[in-house]
Amino acid sequence: MNDPATPAARGLERTLGRGRVRLPHYESRAASMIVEPASLDEAVEIVRKCERDGIALAPFGAARTLAQLRAAPAELGISLTRLDRIIAYEPDDMTITVEAGLTLASLNALALTHAQRLPVDPPRPELTTIGALIGGARSGPLRMSEGTVRDLLIGVRFIGHQGRLIHSGGSVVKNVAGYDLMKVLTGSCGTLGIITEATFKLRPVPANYVMACGRYDTRDDALAMAMRLRDIGPLVHLEVVSSLGARALEYDCRYLVIAGLAGNEPEVAYLRDQVSLMLGDATFKNGEEAFAAYERLRDFVDQEAVIGPLAAEIAVPHTELPAVLEACASEFRAHAANGVAQLFEGPRQEANGNLAPEAIAATVSRWREAVHSARGILRVLRLPPEARAQVAIFDDPSPAALKLMRRLKAAFDPRGIFNPGSFVGGL
Repeated sequence: MNDPATPAARGLERTLGRGRVRLPHYESRAASMIVEPASLDEAVEIVRKCERDGIALAPFGAARTLAQLRAAPAELGISLTRLDRIIAYEPDDMTITVEAGLTLASLNALALTHAQRLPVDPPRPELTTIGALIGGARSGPLRMSEGTVRDLLIGVRFIGHQGRLIHSGGSVVKNVAGYDLMKVLTGSCGTLGIITEATFKLRPVPANYVMACGRYDTRDDALAMAMRLRDIGPLVHLEVVSSLGARALEYDCRYLVIAGLAGNEPEVAYLRDQVSLMLGDATFKNGEEAFAAYERLRDFVDQEAVIGPLAAEIAVPHTELPAVLEACASEFRAHAANGVAQLFEGPRQEANGNLAPEAIAATVSRWREAVHSARGILRVLRLPPEARAQVAIFDDPSPAALKLMRRLKAAFDPRGIFNPGSFVGGL
């Protein structure tokens, strides 16, 4: 599949037409060949052909997540960027149905015209397609107040085994063998089928957003203050970041506590007074300045120039977070109220300009030991290609959990063509 003139490529071009099958550019770590269906029927036919010919395929949008997941490129990548229609938007009902290739930024640009939004905020929403949002279970600071994509998804449509179109949720429910398909597909990394359409419930855009920041010299003091702030009232988000994150937000300190306030004017005034009393010398950002700072908080964890070539996400009981972060001894952004954090080493490089694979593997091993001791989980988000063979992206599941996952994979993908080798346990 490395040559566009291979028999498989010629067969796909006969199906779709010339110019629709290409060699990858930035997606070269994700797939050896890229095909771009422009309709649902075309995507269905591609799946059927791949099953007939035994071709492994991987759906993606910008391929950022897939490039990290795969140890080697998939034979065929299916780019869904042409499947980007708004199918239905009901502002009065606050629901929207879109194709999977639409970006989150484009969805929210439309919803904003009615003062609404899909309040899931992974880094770089302009590069995050709806399919990637669901398949990767992406989220950001707003998870504290708005939940995750699983909480907002009310319907999904995907292409499964034999090119069948399967619906779940919304106005049509066809759950298979008792599975809640929306929950099963969320976070499945494209290993069970190709998500083509999704329906979400939207929420109002909050008024009067204000960002409050407090500087601290020690990690423990910063995390303790975050726990106190959690109890003062409904915050939009609550983070603690170490020095790299603080610099990304244009603060020069070792640790920064960041609280998002929103609501009507009396609500924000009350919260601001409470935060001022607790943080003492807090600084406040309002209006456009606050939104710009929030975007930097959301996006810096996806910028290798800022965080370095290695990053991971952990989830532990929130009471265990201070001890885990101390044991990990790394830079971090912590969603302090729920025990989720991103870890990164920063752009510290060896003399040859690269972190040694052995050093990367040792760092991830140290992180995993600390997280597992607190009954938590870890997923690697970013690492250099040369270290991929030495570092597992996901934790090893329990034997019982892996057995169930294998049964799901066999039921949904008996031919094993959907993004194989890109999920927990090598599925």
